[in-house]
Amino acid sequence: MPKYYEDKEEDGRACGGVREDLRQCLLESPCVLQENKSPKQCLREGHCRSLQMTFFACKRSMVSVCGVFSASSLD
Repeated sequence: MPKYYEDKEEDGRACGGVREDLRQCLLESPCVLQENKSPKQCLREGHCRSLQMTFFACKRSMVSVCGVFSASSLD
């Protein structure tokens, strides 16, 4: 379950809460803890996929919002 709504330090970066949840998910996954793989390797293997997709969707929404503002300023 996402923890971004719980008491945490403010990240200040876009999508910081989801980023932190993805990080925690990877660090607590059996892939990292039992197989001693890096979080990057586990992410490539598909662990924490739902949080990864949520994080990427959040980042894409930030890019698309910026694109809307910059495109409208060209007119």
